[in-house]
Amino acid sequence: MKLVTDVTHCDDLMKALEGFREDAPLIQRWGTALAGRLGGGARLLVAGNGGSAAQAQHLTAELVGRYREDRPAFSALALHADTSSTTAIANDYGVQEIFARQVAAHGRDGDVLMLLSTSGASANLLVAAEEAHRLGMTVWALTGPAPNPLQAAADEALCVEAATGATVQELHLVTVHMLCEAFDQAVAQRDRERCAAGRKRQRRWTASGEDAV
Repeated sequence: MKLVTDVTHCDDLMKALEGFREDAPLIQRWGTALAGRLGGGARLLVAGNGGSAAQAQHLTAELVGRYREDRPAFSALALHADTSSTTAIANDYGVQEIFARQVAAHGRDGDVLMLLSTSGASANLLVAAEEAHRLGMTVWALTGPAPNPLQAAADEALCVEAATGATVQELHLVTVHMLCEAFDQAVAQRDRERCAAGRKRQRRWTASGEDAV
């Protein structure tokens, strides 16, 4: 008997992608803003649970390493990746504190905290958002359908309207890649502007020297 492949998952993804395209300007703005922040010495902290933790670590890997073209490394930490810290904090303070405690340790005024959750209701992410705001950090969230608690707790949120958590996570990965692309574009543009400014200063210096002679 010939088996028929179920393409419902693909259909759900295509349907969700139609609405997701409207979030492209927000992702572009986030990437540009993040390039400015990290280029100025700030850092990005990222957290999620389960599959969202994998997405969070994917993002930090692209920023510390590279996305496509070679460029300088930037500071980005996936908070779940420090297993000794997370397990110690869970044991001593409770699971709800595993990210907030690390935000308190690593976060500074001007840093960015990005939180990923398909449900938008993870208690440990909500507590982390509260701690980040206490420190003066900016909080961005990637969630599933709105409204949800994490959307309300963040400064800005991209809420994926999809039928399943799997589809939400897939579009979170698309977001990660689009964010990195926007980030790299902004870094490259900043470098071009700095080079142009340097050449302009050099021309002024040369002209001034010639005039002096």
